[in-house]
Amino acid sequence: MRSRALLLAWLSTSILIAPMSAAFTSRANTPPRKVLLGTALVELSGPLEERLQVAGKLIDDAARAATVQYPGDGLDLVIFPEFALASGAGITAAEQAVAIEGQVLDALGAKAREHGTWIVIPMTLREADRISNAAVLIDRAGNVAGIYRKTHPISDSGGVFESGVTPGSSYPVFDCDFGKLGILICWDMSYDKPWRALAAAGAEIIAVPSASPQTLRPMSEALRHHLYVVTSTLKDNASVFDPIGRVVAQVTEKPGVLVHQIDLSFAILHWSETLHEGRALTERFGDRV
Repeated sequence: MRSRALLLAWLSTSILIAPMSAAFTSRANTPPRKVLLGTALVELSGPLEERLQVAGKLIDDAARAATVQYPGDGLDLVIFPEFALASGAGITAAEQAVAIEGQVLDALGAKAREHGTWIVIPMTLREADRISNAAVLIDRAGNVAGIYRKTHPISDSGGVFESGVTPGSSYPVFDCDFGKLGILICWDMSYDKPWRALAAAGAEIIAVPSASPQTLRPMSEALRHHLYVVTSTLKDNASVFDPIGRVVAQVTEKPGVLVHQIDLSFAILHWSETLHEGRALTERFGDRV
């Protein structure tokens, strides 16, 4: 506990020197805005057909867990890790790339409609003018709602980005029916600009599909910008970070899914000893908090 307290103290005195995004406003006087999140800890491999089968099963698992853990509340969003979908053949990005139209959208669009959920599905994406390391956002109706393309792909010694992808150049924030969603992919999270851009544009949740299971950077950025961050990774953990940088939910057994409900209506209060170590509000107001 002492080490965690020291970490949070360090974050508040060093990382938070940078001003919080001007886009943040307290939502304490607004009705609850509950969002039911699902995220996966899994490494998809093999041909595209096998990857889609596993992804579909994990969406089914998340929907069942949501029904058990939060009866009456439907699943809002499911996130998969970086490199989730690819052809499974060859080495170069061109050989691995697949289109979103056709097989991918048919399978995952059907799952989105079946469970009434949004899906963030990363893939080596083939488009008419480029191949990119991308995350495609599918809405509840099974349609493509948007695409985020990784802006910081890793380059090899010859300057080739991830076997031949083209970097993205923008940080869109998607207006979902549950709130404003931003997406970053893996190495993007190591740079300040992407986080600042999404926060300034009003993102309330940032999904981070990644090959890296690191937690410190998502923790610090959730705290810096006072928003929720959800990671989906290939190993070790998939986690939900709240707007004061805490890990509030985590799955560590692979393959697995995590389902957790958040509330986008919140206030951040200064700490005080008179708050009885955080219990004062519930002691006085009970379930109304």
